[in-house]
Amino acid sequence: MTTPYTPPAVWTWDTANGGEFANINRPVAGPTHDKALPVGQHPLQLYSLATPNGVKVTIMLEELLALGHSGAEYDAWLIRIGEGDQFSSGFVAVNPNSKIPALLDNSTNKPVRVFESGSILLYLAEKFGALLPEDPAQKTEVMNWLFWQMGSAPYLGGGFGHFYAYAPEKLEYPINRFAMEAKRQLDVLERQLADRPYIAGDHYSIADIAIWPWYGALVLGRLYDAAEFLSVSDYPNVLRWARAIDARPAVQRGRRVNRTWGDESEQLEERHSAADLD
Repeated sequence: MTTPYTPPAVWTWDTANGGEFANINRPVAGPTHDKALPVGQHPLQLYSLATPNGVKVTIMLEELLALGHSGAEYDAWLIRIGEGDQFSSGFVAVNPNSKIPALLDNSTNKPVRVFESGSILLYLAEKFGALLPEDPAQKTEVMNWLFWQMGSAPYLGGGFGHFYAYAPEKLEYPINRFAMEAKRQLDVLERQLADRPYIAGDHYSIADIAIWPWYGALVLGRLYDAAEFLSVSDYPNVLRWARAIDARPAVQRGRRVNRTWGDESEQLEERHSAADLD
């Protein structure tokens, strides 16, 4: 047991207590330094890192290219969040929240900035008319699950993942609290996938692309080294779905982009043409 913590009357920021990611978190917004973002030759400019949220977008772009949408060609620039790239004036201009991923679409008369991974997926799906059903009921079901992921993943990442894998010390209460929630979420997916191949029904969609980098990676043992701890074998439908998505060539390509860790064969710091992945 640790010494009980009594909160002060007024909270103050102490970087010494921030843990592994103390240098990328702060209680204020805005840029810390002036630096313009690089711009490549393609209309779509992605500024990202291969975290689960970043992987959503690179998978989406690779899926669009696989479907023949040449307008989805993109430059993917590496944002090193550990070095504070997300706090540059250029990045903050694209995403005032200073989080990856951020997309700039220069194909329009006035460049369009798109931030928040779910918003980027929806923007690209509507721009190219792909991976999002036209039928209102089917589209709504996809949107249900897209928003489910956006609301649920913070409990998995900022909650379970933080306290289980990254916090300065292992604390029983928060690990138990968020492990319970992570398993509840996996059970939600297990039940949803019991009688359908994909999250929102018979067809692959942005719902799958949003959820797989978090929950698929978790059950495949690639996230937080927590597969055994969470007994992922309890979720055979999620495992079946995760493996099927993992086998898609566009997914295999997309998960490599802006990756700077792991096996060298799975790393690609920047992507400026399809040939970079070959």
